[in-house]
Amino acid sequence: MFCRITGWFLLLLVLGFPALALAQSATPPDTQMQIATQERIAALEQALHQEQAATATAQSAGDNAWMLTSAALVLLMTGPGLALFYGGLVRKKNILGTMMQSFAMMGLVSVLWALVGYSLAFGHGNLFIGGFEHIFLRGVSLNPNPDYAATIPEQTYMIYQLMFAIITPALITGAFAERMKFSSMAVFLSLWSLVVYCPMAHMVWGVGGLLNATGSHIHSLDFAGGTVVHITSGISALVCALYLGKRLGYPHTAMPPHSMVLSFIGACLLWVGWFGFNAGSALAASPLATSAFVNTHFATAAAAIGWTIFEWLHNGKPTALGAISGAVAGLVAITPASGFVQPMSAMAIGLAAGFFCSFMVFKVKSFFGYDDSLDAFGVHGAGGTLGAILTGVFAASAINPIYGKNVPTGAIEGHWSQILYQFAGVGVAWGISIVGTVILLFAVDKTMGLRVTTEHEIAGLDLSQHGEEGYVLD
Repeated sequence: MFCRITGWFLLLLVLGFPALALAQSATPPDTQMQIATQERIAALEQALHQEQAATATAQSAGDNAWMLTSAALVLLMTGPGLALFYGGLVRKKNILGTMMQSFAMMGLVSVLWALVGYSLAFGHGNLFIGGFEHIFLRGVSLNPNPDYAATIPEQTYMIYQLMFAIITPALITGAFAERMKFSSMAVFLSLWSLVVYCPMAHMVWGVGGLLNATGSHIHSLDFAGGTVVHITSGISALVCALYLGKRLGYPHTAMPPHSMVLSFIGACLLWVGWFGFNAGSALAASPLATSAFVNTHFATAAAAIGWTIFEWLHNGKPTALGAISGAVAGLVAITPASGFVQPMSAMAIGLAAGFFCSFMVFKVKSFFGYDDSLDAFGVHGAGGTLGAILTGVFAASAINPIYGKNVPTGAIEGHWSQILYQFAGVGVAWGISIVGTVILLFAVDKTMGLRVTTEHEIAGLDLSQHGEEGYVLD
């Protein structure tokens, strides 16, 4: 009996497995297809996600590499670029003193930037100044800050902006070359970087700033620093020249550059470094960076030609000094427009700057008789103002649709009110530069004294301020 039961059980078991398998295989074909499709879609989504992550990583790496390179290029503009350019233009007894002024900014402004400057410029604050959220670089991490640059670490953005903060006060030294005490210069320009530069940087580029083009107040266009860097430094330079007075013997004593070779090298370094200044302001290795790069080069070339032609007609000979001065004027004028205009517009801006800035140096400076030693106002103040206004004329939505796709940007596209915005930005930059510089000069003068003594000026800054000479020919 037991064997019979066991046999039946085994028979049922043998017959049951195929029946169970047949039952399972009886799943409707539509359901099987849906399951296969869902699995295929999930696999495709995972592959797409992995591809997007790899693309984002590659873009971040490329953008970061370009921005670190641009930061180095902008630092190159101060030392050795500006140091050589200014150093060659003064008399040989002042070359080290002049170069040391640029080098001092590389040290002093860097420390101030880390302590409080970056926070005042790019922290969240009000319309005019940032707050203290990033004091001592607190919260400035290796992760992106989407308020400013979504694909690079905030520390990269911070160090890039530092290079702008370094060169801006260094530009002012060209106006008071050969006659300000080193100690007073260090205090004055350190304070200036906090009182004038940081508020202006915040107003133009900071979140919630008064002049931020993407904000809700005054839509002033400034791609790479026409108002922030060149107008502030150029106007402050004029104030310094007027406050300190003329150099001993000026204008009756000839004071030609002691080494045009050094100045020539410095100007060429400025031209190269400026690609980081303007194209780097795209904050990514993008087509916009290409546009700024191209515009920078063509504007500079046109300005060098414009200045040379004006000087040739005015003095009868084209000079190396005129050519390199024109190039710098073109670099200055295209700075605010570099990421907004077409190449032919950039060339027009450069040509206009060459003629206008040479007119300011040869005619206006002579007419008023102020001693802007190295023409910081004639090039940076005048060129920056012209460039900022012409940005409002030539800005094109095809290059940078800052107000939206196909929405007019500049006057040539029908947005005439942009010129008014540009004048407003220029006015604010002029105002803060004049008021801030006068107050700081007065304060430093009354506490430390600004100008070297007559004996020290005759001996030169190298010996009187640093106890060394630039050239030992024994």
